[in-house]
Amino acid sequence: MLEWRERYITQRQFILFLSFLVGLFASLAAFLLKTSIHAIHSFLDNLLVDNDSVNYWYLFTPAIGILITMLFVRYVVKDNISHGVTRILYAISQRKSIIKLHNVWTSLVGSSITIGFGGSVGAEAPIVLTGSAIGSNLGKFFKMDQKTLMLLVGCGAAGAIGGIFKAPIAGLVFTLEVLMLDMTLTSIVPLLIASVTATSFTYFLTGSSFMFDFSVQEAFAVQRIPFLILLGVVCGLVSLYFTRGMNWLEGLFRKIKNPFIKWAVGGSVLSLLIFIFPPLYGEGYGEIEAILNGEAFQTLSNSPFMALAESPYILLIYFTLIVGFKIFASASTTSGGGVGGIFAPSLFIGCFAGFVVAQTLGYIGFQVPESNFALAGMSGVMSGVMHAPLTGIFLIAELTGSYNLFMSLMIVSTISYLTIILFEPHSLYAMRLAQRGELLTHHKDKAVLTLLKTENVIETDLTVLSPEMNLGEIVKAISQSKRNIFPVVNPKNQVLMGIVLLDEVRNIMFRPELYKRFTAKQLMIFPPATINQNMPMEKVMEIFEDTGAWNLPVVDDQKHYIGYVSKSKIFNSYRHVLVHFSEI
Repeated sequence: MLEWRERYITQRQFILFLSFLVGLFASLAAFLLKTSIHAIHSFLDNLLVDNDSVNYWYLFTPAIGILITMLFVRYVVKDNISHGVTRILYAISQRKSIIKLHNVWTSLVGSSITIGFGGSVGAEAPIVLTGSAIGSNLGKFFKMDQKTLMLLVGCGAAGAIGGIFKAPIAGLVFTLEVLMLDMTLTSIVPLLIASVTATSFTYFLTGSSFMFDFSVQEAFAVQRIPFLILLGVVCGLVSLYFTRGMNWLEGLFRKIKNPFIKWAVGGSVLSLLIFIFPPLYGEGYGEIEAILNGEAFQTLSNSPFMALAESPYILLIYFTLIVGFKIFASASTTSGGGVGGIFAPSLFIGCFAGFVVAQTLGYIGFQVPESNFALAGMSGVMSGVMHAPLTGIFLIAELTGSYNLFMSLMIVSTISYLTIILFEPHSLYAMRLAQRGELLTHHKDKAVLTLLKTENVIETDLTVLSPEMNLGEIVKAISQSKRNIFPVVNPKNQVLMGIVLLDEVRNIMFRPELYKRFTAKQLMIFPPATINQNMPMEKVMEIFEDTGAWNLPVVDDQKHYIGYVSKSKIFNSYRHVLVHFSEI
């Protein structure tokens, strides 16, 4: 089959065909995921929920869902499938766009159980990982090269977003903004094909309705621009709280080593929060739709706050508390063993935050449309959390069909993004990789350095000297070597002690009377710096710039000598990767 393809189908045509397949399969995966979540959710609701009273089952079902997911991941998958978008970014930056085959289905199962039982996360990150895994493994099956694999991973992500949200433009810009693929114009076409194919197939499977039933009551008005700017600042600060809060909470959970204790803590926190604040149950899209349609009081159903429903400020207080505690519910879900993403939580928090801002303005005498502000808040918080303003703008517009509010969405999303980048240079997705120097970005130089690996530029052809070798033995070694640097290594433990430079011994190397007087230990000097073999290339280049050196030794964590790195070898590798990278 591969031989027939190479003979009759050009590479360009075949990539377009693969992008179509990726979009089709990603749409099917998104449909299966949403259907599974809805089926589990409906079963539990019909079995357990009493809409007229406080639901005590909320104290148990979310924790049960996390437990089932944790056991599934631990004993069936036996691999980490959380933080789907972060794993895609890592695969692009570090693993040549190779994503394991099991990710085609394991994220679907894990997130279906987690969210179906009430886990306070979203299904979008798992489906993005699934779509990207489909693209990566299709490319591997047909023996595609690395740059094509990277493109197909992007096609899978675009198809997944387009399919699950019915948002083809958002699928495209998500791939460019969040996955940070710096592609040429010709590479945009496969992304469009995947995204449009996935969206079209989802329309075929589920109908033509928008994800949220929303009708614009009041159009954009210029006099509301100051209030929209205020909302943008609030969304930026809420995004900062979301980003740093989630990172801090996940750090606390990582300190718990026993997975069952971690589940017990996470499940208990999640279940208690959902019992007090039922809108935290599941993705929360039902509550979002209620707010957008002016039915915010419905969110009090099954809540202990129902008794206070007549209080004029109850919604303001209740929604503010929900915005504050949502990150605790989401972090407890994922860190406790569940599988899910931050797409839905960011939309959820943005909707509630926008409503709170609108209500607060109303109480102080400025009447603004609450539904419009809730919608703009969704765009603003998503833009801030993901550092992706275009994704936030187009996604919300496509989710609701509210294209006549484009100006509101643009103002809030832009201000939110500008606010958060004052404090956080990277999104929650990219933060962990950026801290380790493993993040691929739109910055071409940094992207190429990220793709370079220190281990691939290490030179091992240098002659190693023992510290006890005398000058005569050193001169003999010099005569047989093509290099002018000689590392001195302790033969007992292979630890680098120093280096002997040809220039340092040139004035005495032709004086035989000194051959037994000096040893390598006496003649060696310390290198200006050493390179750890695990250092990212960007850090390596910083050391070269700081020291002004042209060659530096490489050691491991125990200071064992590994080899040498030269700036010229890095430059040669850089040019090779840059040419390859620029063709994507």
